[in-house]
Amino acid sequence: MDADVIVIGAGVVGTALAFGVAKAGRTVMVVDGADRDLRAARANFGLVWVQGKGTNAPAYSILTRQSSDLWPDFQKDLVNSSSLPVDYSRPGGLVFCLSEAEYETRAAINERTHNQGAQADTVMVSRADLEHMLPAVTLGPDVVGASYCKLDGHVNPLQLLAALHRAIPAMGGNILFRNPVEKILPVSGGFSVLAAQGSLKAPRVIVAAGLNTPALTEPLGLSVPLRSERGQILVTERFAPMLPFPGSGLRQTADGTIMIGATNEDFADTGVTVSSAAKLSQRALRIIPALGSARLVRQWAGVRVLPLDKTPIYAASPNHPGLFAVACHSGVTLAAAHAAMIGPAMASGHLPDEFAPFSNGRFDVQKRA
Repeated sequence: MDADVIVIGAGVVGTALAFGVAKAGRTVMVVDGADRDLRAARANFGLVWVQGKGTNAPAYSILTRQSSDLWPDFQKDLVNSSSLPVDYSRPGGLVFCLSEAEYETRAAINERTHNQGAQADTVMVSRADLEHMLPAVTLGPDVVGASYCKLDGHVNPLQLLAALHRAIPAMGGNILFRNPVEKILPVSGGFSVLAAQGSLKAPRVIVAAGLNTPALTEPLGLSVPLRSERGQILVTERFAPMLPFPGSGLRQTADGTIMIGATNEDFADTGVTVSSAAKLSQRALRIIPALGSARLVRQWAGVRVLPLDKTPIYAASPNHPGLFAVACHSGVTLAAAHAAMIGPAMASGHLPDEFAPFSNGRFDVQKRA
């Protein structure tokens, strides 16, 4: 065997899982795809977000909160292991409301989440309170208030990915870049992973290859229903600190740039459009009119990896013990949980019952219904 665990996919999801495997004392090998593969990890907005997650899926809401609480220690471990900076803070986060209808909708979402048993960590704030929270900006006339969650934060996603790539080898693991996997074959004692640079063997295999995951797992009877969605983001020039709280669709990075996003488009490519830039800009200007003088320096798009119900999938093969699949669109938020909980559990060969709501079997139930 080449390792205790092979992880297929070197994005934030795969490497966070591998980091957790390595911390648990197992040898891990990460196999990455081609340079031009679609990579959600490199086009991420960078929110470590709790509010609104799992509104209709209580287990997802609980897991998100757990991961948010694990993030500070996860960041410290990652910085210590990689010796690289990872800009992360947890000041709480805002969802701006630009009409009374938006305000009422957010309030209803918060109430529904709290009724599911979640802690009352999200509150509605009035425009007056919001102005006190954001003294360095003048809000537009359409802003009526916001939803505020004290558990929310943000991180530099490129630093996060770079640190994970550095930490895994530093902990004795290995990452094989530019080595697309073609097939997974069950063999005596585990699996053989056939890749461009040759075959690798391990008793456990975790497939976290984004939208390529179903093509690798379904031939072995492990179904992972996914769809894609394009999101476009804008970035401005640097400003003096003005936004102390990250917002859904509007945040200031540690180096001063303002990120504006993101669209939800039914496309499977990373093209950018003027119409989307205009739509994103218009909403940002309704929140902070002074951004009208800002110079845009970059626009990019990424493709989200979405399970059909938008809830993470943590799947174990019933026919081939030791084969697992992970798919989600909250890879940054859930990175801490993946490292502390999911990765080590899969490395041990068994997912605890608490993760049963995330099984791929739930789609079979929905299909029969």
